[in-house]
Amino acid sequence: MSVLVVTGTDAAVGKTVVAAALAALALGRGSSVAVVKPAQTGVAPGEAGDVDQVIRLSGVTTTFELCRFAEPLSPAAAARVAGLPPASLAGVAQLVRELAESNRLVVVEGTGGLLERFDEDGGTIADLARSLNAQVLVVAGVGRGTVNHTALTLEALAHRGLEPAGVVIGRWPDEPGIVERSCVCDLEMLAARPLAGVLPEGAASLDREAFAEVARRGLAATLGGTFDPASFRPTR
Repeated sequence: MSVLVVTGTDAAVGKTVVAAALAALALGRGSSVAVVKPAQTGVAPGEAGDVDQVIRLSGVTTTFELCRFAEPLSPAAAARVAGLPPASLAGVAQLVRELAESNRLVVVEGTGGLLERFDEDGGTIADLARSLNAQVLVVAGVGRGTVNHTALTLEALAHRGLEPAGVVIGRWPDEPGIVERSCVCDLEMLAARPLAGVLPEGAASLDREAFAEVARRGLAATLGGTFDPASFRPTR
């Protein structure tokens, strides 16, 4: 697994924390890792973005934010509003291929969901994953609409011939209710496989050492951690 694309079922489901967890685990194994954010939206110049959070949590030093737009829109819409050129997915793909030659793992974090438009031609993070022949890790929330959003994301992946690396719950609450608990079984049924991880809500506020431990316990062995879906008790 040299290139892994991280996408979400929606915005604010924990993609950045999952990307940081992947990077932290790779660094902990002594592997070289790079993190690429093709387009950052909703963050003004000079403000901390997703890449900054990844650096703070994981300690990774090879990071790239290729475009930034202030409006919290899709990358294509945000670029249009700002009067700036959109993200070049061809340029992103070239950079990722170059990084994959010298790094054991390259994590690419998308913006929003799988089919958010990155340019005026309708290019998406799914198109980028396909051009890279990369697996896609789906980060899901746990609320009303989660099952439908996840089903649509997995269906879109299959339609494009893309292989899911699994489904990770990016923000598991301390006190889950019936909606959150029921999501676990439904998500596993949708993916036709156990969950690939569950990270707790609030993980982004941890220091680097504590976050590394949460990442190890929160991601499955296929992603470098020790999470055991069979022992996960969603009633807790």
